[in-house]
Amino acid sequence: MKKVLVTGATGSIGEEIVKEYAKNGFFVYIAYNSNHQKAQNLLEEIDNKGELISFDIKDKESIKNSLENLDVDVLINNAGIIKDNLFFFMSDDEWEDVINTNLNGNFYITKIISKNMMMNKRGSIVNIASISGVSGNAGQANYSASKGAIIALTKTLCLELGRYNIRVNALAPAIIESEMTKDIPNLKEMKKAIPLGRFGKASEVAKCAYFVGVDATYISGEVLNISGGMIR
Repeated sequence: MKKVLVTGATGSIGEEIVKEYAKNGFFVYIAYNSNHQKAQNLLEEIDNKGELISFDIKDKESIKNSLENLDVDVLINNAGIIKDNLFFFMSDDEWEDVINTNLNGNFYITKIISKNMMMNKRGSIVNIASISGVSGNAGQANYSASKGAIIALTKTLCLELGRYNIRVNALAPAIIESEMTKDIPNLKEMKKAIPLGRFGKASEVAKCAYFVGVDATYISGEVLNISGGMIR
């Protein structure tokens, strides 16, 4: 049975990715930080075809202790947070928390998991970036910087890991109906800028995560925009 590690698995997008991979026969490692009950419920929802893993994504020792011996076919780097503010008003903590979670955590996790993939001469890594990392977004200097860096990391790892038969790609969702976006102001106005006239669904991101992670065997180093046509 093939195996996948999904970080940020208890969030709206992560939850749908877990379900999508389980539906397609994968054993799913459900990685979460603190919401044990939600993770347990998710595990039961996929008929216990997986395992719970808990670690602090900002603590490299915690990550190492949890993942050092983990062997998976696919890694989905989905964990992330937002702490929005205009740049002038952004605190050091708001900047550092987002960078440490979204970028540094990705680095620590990928470094450990890719090592085992290199030994196996196979693997696929999918980084969940954001449209904010492609085009920037006012009030999200920290988030945009972290996701832009993830895109650059994706392209670099494609070059470095390709020789080991490891593909590395990124997804760049725009506004997806989720826990992270429900409190964004002016949502109605933002919807008008989307040619499809609606926000995306977490399940739609999950299907892309499966396609890029598993089926698209000759695609690497790419960023798939999931924006309803907003970014072209």
